[in-house]
Amino acid sequence: MYDSTKKCVMVIDHEQPLGVMANTAAILGCTLGKDFGEVIGNSIEDGNGFLHKGIVNLPIPVLSSTREDLTKLHREVSESFSEKIELIGFTTTAQRSRDYEDYTLKLSATQTYDLKFLGICLYGEKKAVNHLTGSLPTLK
Repeated sequence: MYDSTKKCVMVIDHEQPLGVMANTAAILGCTLGKDFGEVIGNSIEDGNGFLHKGIVNLPIPVLSSTREDLTKLHREVSESFSEKIELIGFTTTAQRSRDYEDYTLKLSATQTYDLKFLGICLYGEKKAVNHLTGSLPTLK
């Protein structure tokens, strides 16, 4: 069951093409659902008995940032908030990889602070997430 003391936001590089931004959010959402199953509600039957798979049971604001500020935010979360916030990142390394094996090889050869983030997802203590992202605008 979802914990109301937690919050989830996605922060996307708004300087990317629309398709890349949408793909980034989709990939972050898939990883969120895989690793934090409590954010997914139960499947529900509609009035005709058709079963609809569970969807997220919490709001997920999608916020706007620049690639440079995403790097700073990633660093701040990983260095100062790692006990309060789970961090999921999607990078140009992943986007440009041919397959998962290629991604694995490239990522393992890249230092964390050399990565270029297309988007990140923060999930954790509501107060900490708000502190870090409260001033960011909604992605438009």
